[in-house]
Amino acid sequence: MESVVVGDMNSENDVILNVNNISVKRSGKQVLKDIDFKIKRGEFVGLVGPNGSGKSTLLLTILGELISQQGSVSIYGLQPASNRLYGKIGWVAQAASNLPKDIRITVRELVRLGTVNGKNMFRFSDGGRRKRVNKAIKMVGLEDEQYTDVARLSGGQRQRAVIARALASECEFILLDEPLVGIDREARNTLLKLLDNLCHDGGKTILMVSHDLAAIRQTAHRMIFLEQTIKFDGPSNEFPDLEELAKLRGIGNVHSIYDMEED
Repeated sequence: MESVVVGDMNSENDVILNVNNISVKRSGKQVLKDIDFKIKRGEFVGLVGPNGSGKSTLLLTILGELISQQGSVSIYGLQPASNRLYGKIGWVAQAASNLPKDIRITVRELVRLGTVNGKNMFRFSDGGRRKRVNKAIKMVGLEDEQYTDVARLSGGQRQRAVIARALASECEFILLDEPLVGIDREARNTLLKLLDNLCHDGGKTILMVSHDLAAIRQTAHRMIFLEQTIKFDGPSNEFPDLEELAKLRGIGNVHSIYDMEED
């Protein structure tokens, strides 16, 4: 199956992320090969694939932590490490909500950290930071827990708190690595609804990595299936079923092989 490109990519002003034919090796092993896609403003893109498929490597390359051996990555037309991107990108790592239990920090204090940068770190004036914190906490629905220690929150609430920290920076492009891990069904649904609202009502652009194919298919506008190369890129409602997905991955039906041998 050929990759399907979503939307009108001729509008270059709407392109937030441009991954142009990159290939990445780690420890001498080819992890990503010929990766090519764009993400437009307001899209919610789910990045899926099996363990070891290169999802985390792709995120780290987009963030500028890893360098590709070929091709290029640009965000808002800039290099990933550009200082001009500060505050535009919100990064929520997989372990972001797993704070040590002996650390005492309230939701509000955690979210306020998202407003700190090199320019305001030592300023005593508020500079609008309180307003940004209030807005972020309200967006994720944690007003009633804002003075609660993060360690006392449920898994889903902690995930919303770290997303609020990213939002407090007033970022426009949010990258999330496995935010659904370790949270129950109700919390997962609440979090996915929040992310959907951030796109539709908050004007955010989201790229989210997840192993939960069903959840991503019901939430993301578009899905990219990665296994060293891009096997599928298209609308979520066109994502292949399990049998088609197996064919994309080159996995045959072992039972039919046994049947042939018996004949």
